[in-house]
Amino acid sequence: MGFPSDDIVTIKLGQHGDPTLISVNCPDKLGLGADIARIILEFGLIIVRADLSTDGKWCFGLFWVHPAEGISKNIRWAPLKKLLVRACPPTRPHLLLPQFQIPKPTQSYLLRTLSMDNVGLLNEITLVLWELEFRVHKMIASVTPDGKAVTMFCLTDSRELLHEKRRQDDLCIRLKSILGEQTSDCVVTPAGTEWGELDCTTFLSAASTSLMDVCSHDAQGVGKLRIDVDNSLSPGHTLLQICCKGRRGLMYDCMRTLKDFQIQIAYGRSATNGKGDGEIDLFILHGDGKKLVDPVKLKNLCSRLEDEILQPVRIAIMDRGPDIELIVAASIGVCGQGRPRALHDITCILKALGICIFKADAGFYLIEDRRWEVYRFLFMEKPDVDLSSRQTQAQIAEKLRRKLLG
Repeated sequence: MGFPSDDIVTIKLGQHGDPTLISVNCPDKLGLGADIARIILEFGLIIVRADLSTDGKWCFGLFWVHPAEGISKNIRWAPLKKLLVRACPPTRPHLLLPQFQIPKPTQSYLLRTLSMDNVGLLNEITLVLWELEFRVHKMIASVTPDGKAVTMFCLTDSRELLHEKRRQDDLCIRLKSILGEQTSDCVVTPAGTEWGELDCTTFLSAASTSLMDVCSHDAQGVGKLRIDVDNSLSPGHTLLQICCKGRRGLMYDCMRTLKDFQIQIAYGRSATNGKGDGEIDLFILHGDGKKLVDPVKLKNLCSRLEDEILQPVRIAIMDRGPDIELIVAASIGVCGQGRPRALHDITCILKALGICIFKADAGFYLIEDRRWEVYRFLFMEKPDVDLSSRQTQAQIAEKLRRKLLG
């Protein structure tokens, strides 16, 4: 059973617990592997094996995937396939020459909702936005003294249809079904200048230093990472080998790092064994078609790969006066896109733990010359749990880490 198409993307569903096979056959472009891995991660899937090959003009990729722990096995395969096809370059040349193709500016919109508050409300809203293919860039949420939840999202529409009333009505109808028809409000307007650009801004917070200075024992897979570079095996390519603990989003973090460094992949394979150890072998070239021989550039690449593999997400829970604050920071690439499903996964854990959110915000920031997507949450008091307890905070952080990277 599968989803046959025009051979750009095909999906063959796994049987009896076997992984599902996704094949992509399309023109090549710089960063295509990162775009594909991002979409696969966005649907809660883990890549357990992959094979990539390209001649510089055409790319063929095979990805064996299965749902991550805690993800429903009822994957929305049709939307996944549609997004993968959209990520591939067109098979026919564009009528306009590249120098005359003018990219359309991205229109951002402000979504405002008002409703009675309840546990998990923010998670339910983000799920609707994800299902309808909206991308959240900034978010502010708070609870008023009379128990009403106010949320504001600065978002863009992947379908580029939010300027149409039908699309706006569809969004608000879906949201009101979870907010409550009689007591809720939903408004969509073009985002004003007060929301700024969609780029990063400087993050000025006393917690930023402590957040970025995560102890080594908190890093995922510390002591199980090896990165080797070999220029002797191929006359035209550099061999990059990565051995580490397999986890959710590993392929995405590696691929987006290579994309940031303008590195092309000529051939690659990835596999995770029964013990959960992952191995990635990539024959790579710089964007100019040459091998990577500059020792400084190689050192910078390996250093960034180490950071992105071990700590793509950083978590801190701390006392903020009488309140408890959760901060989650996820590194983002040059493309400026945040980590897939991060807001949904964070709020999913808080909902499962029965934690009510008093105030929250999210946005892109520059911290120590790095680009991060930062989520901040202030918790309400929970009568049956001492949220100020270090043990409780450590348990919450571990559940979040397992959800985001498990």
